[in-house]
Parts: sequence; structure tokens; C-alpha cells
Amino acid sequence: MLLDFSRIGLCVTLAVSAFSAHAESVGDPDAGKKVYRKCASCHMVGDDARNRVGPNLNNIIGAPAANIDGVKYSKALKNAAADGLVWDEAALNAFLEAPKKYLPGTRMSFRGLTKSSERADVIAYLATYSDSSIAPEAGFSVSPEILAMDGDVAYGEYLGSECTTCHLSSGANDGIPGITGWDEADFVTAMHAYKEKYRDNSVMQMVTGRLANHEIAALAAYFKSLGN
Repeated sequence: MLLDFSRIGLCVTLAVSAFSAHAESVGDPDAGKKVYRKCASCHMVGDDARNRVGPNLNNIIGAPAANIDGVKYSKALKNAAADGLVWDEAALNAFLEAPKKYLPGTRMSFRGLTKSSERADVIAYLATYSDSSIAPEAGFSVSPEILAMDGDVAYGEYLGSECTTCHLSSGANDGIPGITGWDEADFVTAMHAYKEKYRDNSVMQMVTGRLANHEIAALAAYFKSLGN
């Protein structure tokens, strides 16, 4: 059987580009728990989390800004939310480095985390309290017909064989985020967000632009199956 190296190459590129896109955000959740002590006086996280001076940070990864009812957000943050600010890893990284520089007018008095390693670690910690490593895209959706497609797990394994050299099949984060067990709808939505250039990453846009809908569905089904 002749292997389709062009397809395998796509998945190698997918893994590498995902590493490039998330390089700053890959951190140690255990170390991040310690860094989070600097945030805990204003923000709670976990099963019993409630709003304090600031909102609780459950499911912050991928969430639209200023989206929690009952929180008195600054005008600056409300305006940023109206302009489409989403707390993805890149936005959190920039905000945590220097909140008042990133968002002039914010009420958050925290001076920031100057060490990139600390920012990466605390983001990794917050990610453990988010429902999915790929959160649904705020303001973006795919058709019900695409979401309803049944992915071929065996074909997804073929397409994703090289992806798992970087994205560990165990789901562990080892230099690149794990993607096993992800919700299929979230996976498909994120991939189509790149495909339609809603998510900003030129390499991922190129990669997903070459994948047909059934191939994205197959990859989603395969990586979901690894978490079962």
C-alpha cells in the first residue's frame, strides 16, 4: 500500500504549528498552583469558586471577556469584550504580564507576572479548571450538518499517526498540549475556525485549508477515542 505522505506531512505540520502557537502557554500546572496564590485574594477557582473582588476563573480558557453575571467590570473591559476579546492563552499571557498596559483603565490592580515561565504555569493551572483545552470559539459556529458528521476513527488514526509523535496519546502535556479525549464538537469547531481564518495562525490556516470536512471529523473522532 502506498502511504499518502502529503497527508501525514500535514499532521506533522499540525503538531509543529500547534507547538509554535502555544509555546508560551505550555507550563506546569503544579507550579502554577503556587503562582496562583498571588491571584487568590481576588479570584477563586475550583468546585466551590465564587466571585470575590474579581470574578471566579473557572472555564476562563477560551471564554469571552466580561461574561459573568453579577460582576462589576470596568468600562475598559466591557469595551474590549464588545470588540470581541476572548481569554485565549495568548490574551491571558499578555494581560498577566502587565494588566494596565494591556488594558488601560482596568480595575485590576495586580502589577503583573514578569516571568514568562510563571505566566505559562498559572495558565496551565487555570486550564485544569476549564472544560476543554479547545474551547468553543466565541462568535464562531459551524453548521449542524458538519457537527453531525460521524468521523471514521480508523481513518483518523491514519491521518493522525504523526500527530501523536508530539501530541502524546496519553494526553500528557510534554512540550505541547495534549489533545486526547477532546470533545469532538469543540475539536471540529476549532479546526474550522482556523480553516475559515477566524482563528489567527497562518500555518494552521494553511493546514486546515487542505483538510476536507470528513477528514477533520475523522481526526476529531480519533483523538476523542484516545480518551475513552
